[in-house]
Order: sequence, then C-alpha cells, then structure tokens
Amino acid sequence: MPEAKRSRVVLLPGDGIGREVVAEAVRVLEMVARQAGVVLEMEEHPVGGAAYDSVSEPLPQKTFEAARAADAVLLGAVGTPRHDGLPRHLRPEQALLGLRQGLGVYANLRPVRLHPALLQASPLRPDVVGGTDLLIVRELTGGLYFGSPRGVSGEGDERLATNTMAYTVAEIRRIARVAFEAARGRRRKVTSVDKANILEVSQLWREVVSDTAREYPDVLLEHLYVDNAAMQLLARPRDFDVVLTENTFGDILSDEAAMLAGGIGMLPSASLGEGPGLYEPVHGSAPEIAGRGIANPLAAILSAAMLLRHSLGLPREAARVEEAVGRVLDDGARTADLARPGQKSIGTRDMGDVVCGALERGRRAS
Repeated sequence: MPEAKRSRVVLLPGDGIGREVVAEAVRVLEMVARQAGVVLEMEEHPVGGAAYDSVSEPLPQKTFEAARAADAVLLGAVGTPRHDGLPRHLRPEQALLGLRQGLGVYANLRPVRLHPALLQASPLRPDVVGGTDLLIVRELTGGLYFGSPRGVSGEGDERLATNTMAYTVAEIRRIARVAFEAARGRRRKVTSVDKANILEVSQLWREVVSDTAREYPDVLLEHLYVDNAAMQLLARPRDFDVVLTENTFGDILSDEAAMLAGGIGMLPSASLGEGPGLYEPVHGSAPEIAGRGIANPLAAILSAAMLLRHSLGLPREAARVEEAVGRVLDDGARTADLARPGQKSIGTRDMGDVVCGALERGRRAS
C-alpha cells in the first residue's frame, strides 16, 4: 500500500481574532485532508504582537525558519493597539513584511467574488454589484513598503519623512506575467492600475506591462489611473476580471473591493513566489472584537482552500471547501458582520461547525 502524502503546514495565528479564525480553518484542513488520505503535519509558532510579548521581537528567527521550511504557511493576523508605540522595527506589522520578503512571495492573489446569497450584504445596489467576480493581483515585495531610502531626518519644522517607490523592469514583468496567466484561466482580461500621468515609476510600470502583454495576444489589456480605478470598481465591478497593480495601490483597492463581496470578512488571499505560499484572510486583527467569539472565519477558511489548491496540489479538495462555504451561505448561516438587521447571527465556532457539516454532507453525497 503506497505511503500517504505528507505535507507540512506552519500556523501563525498572530494577534487579535487571528487565533480564533485560524482555529476554524485548521478544523476544515484536518477534515478534508483526512478524507483525501493526506497527512498534514501542522505546527504553530508565534508572530506579531504575540511574538513580541514572549521574545521581544515580532518575527523570531525560529518562526521564520519554520515558515521557510514548510510546504505552506497559514497566517491569522498581526497588529494590536498595545504595540503601536513601539519603534518601527519592533511593531507587529514588521513580521508580515519580513515574512513576505524573506519567503520571496511577490505575487498576492485576492479573489473578490460576491456569493448570490450575500447580495444584500454589500452596501452597493444589487443591480450594480450582482455577479462580481474578479481577482486582484498585487505586487507584494516592492514599492513604497520596501523601497529605500526611507526614514525621518532633521529637527523641528525641518524634519523630513521619506519613503521611496521603486520597481525594476524584472519585478514588474514577473508580476505582470502572473496576472496574464491568471486571466487565461478566467475571462481573459487584465486591467493594469497605475498613476502614469504623475509618477515615473508608474510610467515604467505601464511600459513594461504593455510590452509583456505582447506575449499574451489572447488576453485583453486595459490601463486605468488608480483614482479612476477606485471609482470604477464601485461603479461597474462586473466589468473587471483580473486587476494588476503595485503594492500600495493593491493594498488600498483590495480593501475597497471587499465591500463588493459583502464585507472584509469574506476575502481570502494567497501570496506566492519563490518559497512556500503564505495564506491569510485580508481582514486584519480586529482587536475590538477579539475574544468575543463573533469573528467571521470564512475568509480564513477560504484562505485554507487556496492553500490546498496552490501549495498542496489538491484542487478537488479546495473546490469542496469553497462549495461548502457557498452551501452554508445559501442555507442562511451568517456571522454578525454579514447579518442584516433582524437576521439571526452565529459565532465563530458555530460557523466552523456548519462548514464542517456541509463538507461531511458533500462527501457522503459524492
């Protein structure tokens, strides 16, 4: 009898609601792995504020080495108000930047799909937002977040803060290829977002993206300035297929796009590149609701589905998880962030229960 496939997943629950939502994603991973005959070796490590509280640094070397040696990394969230006063290099958010850079995960994929059952959860009119299904491809290891020189210098009114937006041709071309390849598996359209009317970096971005598009004659390319793109995402979201953009613009636009899907608690993400994939819900640590058992775990569960597909080579199991989430939404299960006024809501653990139940029913039916 052949030996079962074994995969190593490192869990980084982090801060705030991270631990609560990761726990539900782990339950789902364990269930589908068991049903598929796959052995998952999962180990947990501290990161962010939780790591600082224990070892006085947000990304301990042991955590980083474990992540680098894994097949995939599932992250909860980092950041708490308690740590806002720390020096920049010790703040929890630096763990996230360090992981992205250290693992070489330069391509961030953020699918934005409005499930029909959540049509009324979006603040946009149903006739505008219905049918939204797009993918944001965000460059993740360059731009303002990583460029140098950076810092604060000078004294008094002459103090000067500097950040540098910088991209090479190679960095732009590799992320553009990710977007065009993704579009080939979808509706064959890429919208590249920049600020080429003002920024030299964006002028190079547009030039390289346009040149790369020649390798993909079957994919339509359009360019939008970022301010116009922000407006058009809300005015005509169904017209977008793959949105390609740099780090800072992608960070902002993907949070805006969360409203198209009914709320930020529904958005998963995958960060892919040279090392193991890094998977995380987009919603952040939400410290104001941490520990109350009301956080929405669906973004974390959908991030686990992306982990199954992209890092563990289990597309069938990934689809099963996504279908289970769809079924529980169809059945009316809602956490507090998704519930309409007067509609009953359930807690984090309860939502995990109903997703696991839908997975089990789906397995029996098949």
